[in-house]
Amino acid sequence: MAAFGAFLASSHTAAGARAEGKRLERMQASPQWKDGVFGNALARVDGDYGTMIDKMLSKAHAAPATTPKITPRTKSDFDVAPTSGLRVTWLGHSTLIVEIDGQRVLVDPVWAERASPVQWMGPSRWYPSPLPVDELPRIDAVVISHDHYDHLDHTTVQKLAGQGIRWLVPLGIGAHLEYWGVPTKDITEMDWWETTTLAGKTRDDNVVITCTPARHFSGRSPLLDDQNATLWAGWAMTGPQHRVFYSGDTAMHPEFKTIGDKLGPFDVTLMENGAYDALWSDVHLGPEQAVIAHQLVRGKTMLPVHWGLFDLANHSWTEPVQRVLVAAEKVGVDLLLVRPGGWVEPDDGKFIDKWWDDKVPWQTVAEGPAWSTSVDSLLQTSPLYVASKAQGSQP
Repeated sequence: MAAFGAFLASSHTAAGARAEGKRLERMQASPQWKDGVFGNALARVDGDYGTMIDKMLSKAHAAPATTPKITPRTKSDFDVAPTSGLRVTWLGHSTLIVEIDGQRVLVDPVWAERASPVQWMGPSRWYPSPLPVDELPRIDAVVISHDHYDHLDHTTVQKLAGQGIRWLVPLGIGAHLEYWGVPTKDITEMDWWETTTLAGKTRDDNVVITCTPARHFSGRSPLLDDQNATLWAGWAMTGPQHRVFYSGDTAMHPEFKTIGDKLGPFDVTLMENGAYDALWSDVHLGPEQAVIAHQLVRGKTMLPVHWGLFDLANHSWTEPVQRVLVAAEKVGVDLLLVRPGGWVEPDDGKFIDKWWDDKVPWQTVAEGPAWSTSVDSLLQTSPLYVASKAQGSQP
């Protein structure tokens, strides 16, 4: 009982706050609001939870044997703007700095030691952040994909609150941010397909940010029954010279093609690539579907994210990158792979820094398929899916 009480006390602030009043009324008017919560257009089919637990307990090579070598960064590194006007810095998992046509956007910032409501248990980092939070350069906006702990960290929010940074978030997450100290005036909550503008020196320099559909779920505290109480999303950043797409956490869904038709082509896609399994194939993409989604949104180059920092799945820690390399090669997709702290200008084309241990065992798509349900007709138009099916990895 004492331990349970300590857990409740330490996790209370991290859980955030529930929307009410006008914020809740706006959420309830959303097309995504169904039966008192947010929902997906496609059904979610999960595997057996007992099997999930057995796999988690028996997995091997879940984390690096030694601390990976990273590229340390400081604020001064960002004093020189990208030559091309577009540069992406990967800080591990889904935390990125996107410099696009004069604007600097921080994506899903997590500086906590653990992706957890408490810092004495839960998935821990494999290495410290390559860029200390106190060394962040000027940030124009933060975008949040959803409220899970590996994407929305309350301690990071509290450190950045009140600095005049704009916070662009899906519906409902503004309640969390206000609870943690972000001024209401700095928060822009958005539904799918809504847009906002980061103002440049002139109107021609503006960067338009669009909230895009995703197939996922939300929630920070099962004890508070807040599952799907806030929306989840991807993000498109459209500048005068460049376009960037961030998938957020998502399974495969048909609106990737709509995103590409409406907002593409994209100079780079930041595609969720890790923490997948056949047992939860309707909440994450995995490597092969990440490549397919990249093609659907009409991406030129692809930087895989959502891997390489936390142990959140049953696969070995290097499997997401090993499999995405194979998948991309099969269909001619140019990858951008940097070590934590590394940056790349996508205009320069394909870039691969093999910083991971390539001797760690991993399963191929034929051995460990993780295809989303309810999208067979969409997948069957993909040469990568067809090729993988021929190898015996059909659903």
